[in-house]
Amino acid sequence: MQTVVSLGSLLVLASAWTLQAVPVLPEPLILPQENFDLGRFMGKWYEVAVVSTCPHYMQRKRGNPVIVALELQHVANEDNFTMAASSLRNGTCKQTSTDYSLTDTPGRFFHHVAKFGADVDSFVVQSSYDEYAMMLQLSTEKPSGNKTTIVKLYSRTMNVTAPVLDTFKTLVTQHGMSDDTIIMNQNKGECVPGEQVTKPVTTQPQIFVPKKSKRNVVPPVVPAQ
Repeated sequence: MQTVVSLGSLLVLASAWTLQAVPVLPEPLILPQENFDLGRFMGKWYEVAVVSTCPHYMQRKRGNPVIVALELQHVANEDNFTMAASSLRNGTCKQTSTDYSLTDTPGRFFHHVAKFGADVDSFVVQSSYDEYAMMLQLSTEKPSGNKTTIVKLYSRTMNVTAPVLDTFKTLVTQHGMSDDTIIMNQNKGECVPGEQVTKPVTTQPQIFVPKKSKRNVVPPVVPAQ
């Protein structure tokens, strides 16, 4: 009888521990663009706007708010693609390259930032492929567990339309950030990696207001079941 009672007590304790381990609030499930087409997403892009919940990231971006030229390349049958980023820094055109691993979810990618020990989940939440794309990135630093949200607006040119910018602002506010904090990157012209640039011409990206346009609807953040 004593053995039975002890076993029953263990089962009760195990059940209580299991209930305590269940999170109270489910983490949001980010939905990438429906029917995402990786091939159409490849090619040349420009990062024209960005915002983040990380104060240090925002401070660095404000120190050099320049449009970043991006070249995305994917080799057929490979499980990753590369993103080469070129921008002006201290009068020199510099380039970095990042490998993004594909996942089982189209439109969702993963990469690791060794400098900050951060794992980054990236989601293409909306894209017209030939005009704009909106990238949501969720970064988790290890071992601290610090989490950061970054939202980026890509354009096939160095300009952006007003309806697209409005949709981007809506996406930003949906993820708890103010659209007043969005950094609009400056157009300092194209650059060739390694070349020195003297007195670059600095302008804000042009925002075009079409006479008639339909505002795109940003996919909502759906709580996980």
